[in-house]
Amino acid sequence: MDPSKFTAQKTGQLVPTSTVPGVTHAFVPAPLPPDWQWPQSLWPLLLQAHRELAALDGIGRYLPNPQLLLSPLQNREAQRSSSLEGTVTDPQQQALFDVDPRYPRSKEDPANAHREVFNYGRALRHRLENQEQLPLSLRLIRALHGVLMDGVRGADQNPGHFRRVQNQAGRPARYVPPPVNELPACLDAFEKYLHSEHEFDPLVEAFLVHYQFEAIHPFGDGNGRVGRLLLALTIAEWCELSNQWLYMSAYFDKNKDSYIDLMFRVSTHGDWQSWIEFCLRGVIEQASDTKRRCQRLQDLNREFHEKLKAIRGSVRLSAIVDELFETPVAIVTHVRRKHGVTYPTARSDLQKLESAGLLKKLEGVGQIAYYCPPIYDITFEDGV
Repeated sequence: MDPSKFTAQKTGQLVPTSTVPGVTHAFVPAPLPPDWQWPQSLWPLLLQAHRELAALDGIGRYLPNPQLLLSPLQNREAQRSSSLEGTVTDPQQQALFDVDPRYPRSKEDPANAHREVFNYGRALRHRLENQEQLPLSLRLIRALHGVLMDGVRGADQNPGHFRRVQNQAGRPARYVPPPVNELPACLDAFEKYLHSEHEFDPLVEAFLVHYQFEAIHPFGDGNGRVGRLLLALTIAEWCELSNQWLYMSAYFDKNKDSYIDLMFRVSTHGDWQSWIEFCLRGVIEQASDTKRRCQRLQDLNREFHEKLKAIRGSVRLSAIVDELFETPVAIVTHVRRKHGVTYPTARSDLQKLESAGLLKKLEGVGQIAYYCPPIYDITFEDGV
């Protein structure tokens, strides 16, 4: 890390360190709130971001089963957040893995990548399933990290525990976060801020906290993914959404250089305005994009159920169709177990859905399995 890049307006202190070869200093971010005045020029952007977010939340607020839309969004978020860290998996193969997950046998096992994406989805659901038990806190953050790093590369970095050694971002180090002896104070201030009365709009606060978490970099590995998980939670809860409707990883992935550079510029130049402007534009883009995807998924669900009316056994088939929106692959053996039918009946059910144009057979996977192309297209294609 080059200390000369840090100006007098930096948002923290440079401290000497000798724990990273070739590195002389680490950066300790000042506690939130920032020493920054909200600029009037950002009001129109903030209002537009809230309008788009409210419109998106309105789609899911009164759905009888919001998970039909949430699951595809979570699948997309897991893929794109992992992609930011260099972990890329094929969506169809990922869906098959999600149905029948396993632990990697070695660091070279291809299952590592699938397990990382699978764990990200588990971490998103972990919060939704345990909302009454843990508030936003360091304890919750450690729990999310434990889920995220379960059985994957980097699991030797003490899943669920804050780091005990110095780490860095980049090779060579572009950024060196607080030394271990500074970490407890940074994390204590961070947790207190999560529970404090905030000075800024809640949407702005979510991005202030996202920067702060990444600047502290409290884990040995997985900080980017945990930070984006936490961002989804803070936006949903502080903006009082009905659920986790907004995920930002696709926008950050598409604008990766700006995402990294602008966070670094907060540290070096105290440039909160450029960072918040970038994030608000991302909210507008992602909320609008997600709204279109949700509307198309709703239309597709209705279309599928209309097609089922002419097919015998449509009650069970209707349940299978809804399950496709949560996991867009169907394996005969899983359908048999889930619905308590014989193997021939389960196979016949999926063949009926294939004949109706809802499913397409997956080849070369070792068992009879199908996937739903329209759900994949809506969920994973860009520019929907």
